Amino acid sequence: MPVYSCLVDDGVSQAISELNDLRRRFLDYFVERGHLAYPSASVKSDDPSLMFTSAGMVQFKPYFLGATPKFAGYDGVWHRVTTAQKCLRINDIENVGRTLRHHSFFEMLGNFSFGDYFKREASTWAWEFATSQKLLGLDPDRLYVTVYQDDDEAFQIWRDVVGVPESRISRWDEDENFWPANAVTKGPNGPCGPCSEIFYDRGPEYGTADEDGPNTGSGDRYVEFWNLVFTQFDRQDGGVLEPLPQKNIDTGLGFERLAALMMGQPDAYGTELFQPTIRKVSQLSGQPYQGTSSLSHRVIADHVRAATFAITDGVLPANDGAGYVVKMLIRRAARHAYLLGLKDAVLHDLVDEVGIAMGGAYPEVLDGAERVKGVIETEEEQFRRTLESGIERVGNILSDLRGEELPGEVAFDLWQTYGFPLDLTQELAAERGMSVDRAGYEAAREAARDASRGETGEKRLFTKQSDAFGAIAARVGETRFLGYEASQAQTEVVGIVREGAEVDVLREGDSGTVVLAQTPFYAEGGGQIGDAGKLAWDGGGALVSDTRRSSQGLFLHEVKVVRGRLAPGTQVTASVDPARDQTRKHHTATHLLHAALRTVLGTHVTQAGSLVAPDRLRFDFTHSHALSADEATAVEELVNRWIQADLEVAWRVVPLAEAREAGAMMLFGEKYGSQVRMVSVGDERPVSIELCGGTHVDRTGTIGAFIITSEEAVSAGVRRIEARVGAAAIDYLRELRARERRLAGLLGVNPAQLEERVTRLANELKDSQREVNRLRDRLAAALTSAAPAAEVREAGGYSYATFALEGLDAHALRTAADRQLEATGADVVVVGSGPLIVVKTSPGARERGADAGRLVRGIATRVGGGGGGKADMAQAGLKDAARLSEALAGVPEVLGQAGG
Repeated sequence: MPVYSCLVDDGVSQAISELNDLRRRFLDYFVERGHLAYPSASVKSDDPSLMFTSAGMVQFKPYFLGATPKFAGYDGVWHRVTTAQKCLRINDIENVGRTLRHHSFFEMLGNFSFGDYFKREASTWAWEFATSQKLLGLDPDRLYVTVYQDDDEAFQIWRDVVGVPESRISRWDEDENFWPANAVTKGPNGPCGPCSEIFYDRGPEYGTADEDGPNTGSGDRYVEFWNLVFTQFDRQDGGVLEPLPQKNIDTGLGFERLAALMMGQPDAYGTELFQPTIRKVSQLSGQPYQGTSSLSHRVIADHVRAATFAITDGVLPANDGAGYVVKMLIRRAARHAYLLGLKDAVLHDLVDEVGIAMGGAYPEVLDGAERVKGVIETEEEQFRRTLESGIERVGNILSDLRGEELPGEVAFDLWQTYGFPLDLTQELAAERGMSVDRAGYEAAREAARDASRGETGEKRLFTKQSDAFGAIAARVGETRFLGYEASQAQTEVVGIVREGAEVDVLREGDSGTVVLAQTPFYAEGGGQIGDAGKLAWDGGGALVSDTRRSSQGLFLHEVKVVRGRLAPGTQVTASVDPARDQTRKHHTATHLLHAALRTVLGTHVTQAGSLVAPDRLRFDFTHSHALSADEATAVEELVNRWIQADLEVAWRVVPLAEAREAGAMMLFGEKYGSQVRMVSVGDERPVSIELCGGTHVDRTGTIGAFIITSEEAVSAGVRRIEARVGAAAIDYLRELRARERRLAGLLGVNPAQLEERVTRLANELKDSQREVNRLRDRLAAALTSAAPAAEVREAGGYSYATFALEGLDAHALRTAADRQLEATGADVVVVGSGPLIVVKTSPGARERGADAGRLVRGIATRVGGGGGGKADMAQAGLKDAARLSEALAGVPEVLGQAGG
């Protein structure tokens, strides 16, 4: 096999170029065989049953079920497609870095057939691509093939048509060579089929003594790099396999594994897909990469790459869903940076290295680098603080633990709830001579995994969908959009869909989805809502409530017929609601707002989401902290200055490369074709250039006033601004003026005196609060001195006293505890009032190991409460105030355990 040289200096760019060429070679090979080279989908899946795009076939699911494979932006119907797909999977995340084959982010090269060619073509083409000296040039004598145990057809094709010796073809059962795995006996019901896998024998130096072929032994000698799935059955109850009316091909060639083979590396981490990042990690940490022993280098390189692609495609760190996965990836990488001795946030410094390796194939990671850096840095800094507090949290749990083993479910909760990694929990336990129940941890993790699979797992991978829109698209082509120039048009109804099926008519009162030959209605997209309006025809009319766009390029108008009958072939007048004029103003204002934020705050600011409606705009952007009053004012003033300048707003369709060269801002997570619509504001030196398919004003002067109505946090590193323009801005000012008058009336002043009056009331309130606190302290002192003298007792080597008082809040109770500690001279004082308990310890007691936080938890948990605090003072709350005396009675036992 050919081995590409991979030099350290000048050879790095050459090696990356060869990797890019390898990817292109695959796509070109299948384009020559009648396939459409289709762009990668976002890793953020549009499928509600999946968090991420986990395989190349995900974006084509409807076509495997018979939907017409018509793609927006491409003429005709395509039954053959090829892609290089960005994928993200986390089901084996614990193995990433520990084994050399697992990656959280990876690329899947694939060729697909939707009811066209089948096993013979898929097998012969795969073998030709793998063995031809002009393509991969792999030695055919080192290739092995596996087939499903009952798939005689595939076995015969490999042996008699392709020419693979029978000795290098092996049969395996459904857990190895069926998709989904074990579907025959265990399900799920639905489309499935046998598969064939191609393995490469890397030689005995990579293997172990127990390896004698694919799927055997524990070594890495035989590497499976290409899987051909033959989707030909519909699995039904009882394991019955009924033939599908349409047979399909779904292949996946793992690019990382292929790169390792072609570059002569033992694993993908040794290739330039990962080496730029690994070299930077070594430089920052001072610890060289040493292959299999450098676990942290690999985890960091993998997770930073995965997080970079996810954030670029619009998935931001969050506490649930896909965003939680991104948070977890960053935190796992940060933990390994910590293990390498990197105590400051460094992961954001590695984003450029991901761009070096991957930017040639996926330029969006270059375009979004600054945005990604800001998000990762913010999340990593938060985790650094979590790490420190987590160490204290684990220490408290271990201190309270009875026995020598931390329960596995507790360790898993530390990871799931707080992001605290298992390995660090184990280290902290080992320092105290304790262990962690690893089996219990795995059981809890598997239970959580099963729960998440319930809605998003493989069992719901296929969902049957109507092909009504695909059939219409195949018949009439894409809808022509007229809305950039017109708000009304004469057009023809070319299709009507109701409840998933095409119908011949909508009668008065009926609702359905109408497809027009051409339309002035804008379909929801890019943050702009879909247009509403009406359709009119001789003898009838319908209201349009929303407009969407199908994957085939159809504009879908949601209508309700209010008069007459509507049928395909009817000539109608389509009129957009005049409110679209306000929507246009708000949309152009988002572009100005984006430019103003980058001018005032910095170029790290990029769009993270938006909503454009007739009455307001909402703009999410990357920034680590709230805007100051001066910054918000500066942004608002700059937008209004550009509006008053009456700048020209122009657009043109250009090649994507030209738009990138012009510096156009792009919406992250959006799939762009080779031709894009570029919108610019300003003539010679535009203040804004963005790729956008939305509707806009012709000149900024028509927008009117721009007013920011709110600014708030959305998630870590993402802020949100809401604003209004034009008539909506005037309405907002009218609302503010009315509110000001109402407040002035309530306070008995005129609006000009409102600020002075509120300031005076605020000062009076502060004075009153100080007086209340003073009186509470006096009450606590009085109650304490009036209470019967508590007996100072002994337990666990400490002297203690307990007091039950009435009517005190937490502040007064702490004051009472201070006084009693001084008055009694005890080591520990426990004071309670209603559902509250406060524990205070003396300096001498703390020197001997007394800890108020640990003591108050022990006291409260016995009676259904909880709390915590520091070693000198802590407090807890009880669910039932009636159990206060019971809680105080348990103090001796808790002290005895602490002393013991």
